Amino acid sequence: MRRYSQRQSLSTLSEINVTPLLDLAFVLLIIFMITTPLLESSMNLVIPSSSAKNPSINRSQVQTVSIDRAETIRFNNQVVDLGTLTEQLSELKQKNPDVAIVI
Repeated sequence: MRRYSQRQSLSTLSEINVTPLLDLAFVLLIIFMITTPLLESSMNLVIPSSSAKNPSINRSQVQTVSIDRAETIRFNNQVVDLGTLTEQLSELKQKNPDVAIVI
C-alpha cells in the first residue's frame, strides 16, 4: 500500500479552475446587457388612488363612435362620413364640454 503523500494534495489545491467563474461572469454580463435598455425606456405613470371616487356620468351624455372592418364610421349608430363626424363632435363639445365619448 502506498502512503498518502502531502505533496500530491498540495499540488491539486494550487490549481484553480476558472472556467466556471468565467461562465458566471459572462452570464451576468449578458443579463445586465439585456435588462439595461429596459430600464432606460421606462416611463412615469400617475396611477389614481383607489380611494378617489369616479365621477358619475349621465347616460344621456354618453356618445358612441364606432368603426367596423369595412371602415364605416358610425356616430350614435348612424352612418356618417369623416367630415360630418368632426363637425358633430366639435358642436357637441361646444354645447357640453363634459360629454363622454366611447370609441
